[in-house]
Amino acid sequence: MKSSSRRKPRKRICPPPPSRSERMYIRIAPSKIGLFRFLLEAHDNLGLFTVTNKFKGILQLRFSPHQRREMMKFLKGVKTEMDVEKVLGE
Repeated sequence: MKSSSRRKPRKRICPPPPSRSERMYIRIAPSKIGLFRFLLEAHDNLGLFTVTNKFKGILQLRFSPHQRREMMKFLKGVKTEMDVEKVLGE
């Protein structure tokens, strides 16, 4: 009796592209900005960031609304390397 199936995998239905990126501001230690860039780039195409205040370590993250769960999981994982604080706006 064969245990492997010859069925084709189901095709995933892709959601329509979002009209806008989601944004979030976070605060990290200014000395950790380079490490944060390295870690974010290691997660291909998850998001981009812009340094809005290099002295306070405030970054603006931009990412697809469809990947919000992945971004939150990434930020939770980064907390093992550095303190990450979500801020309302800058």
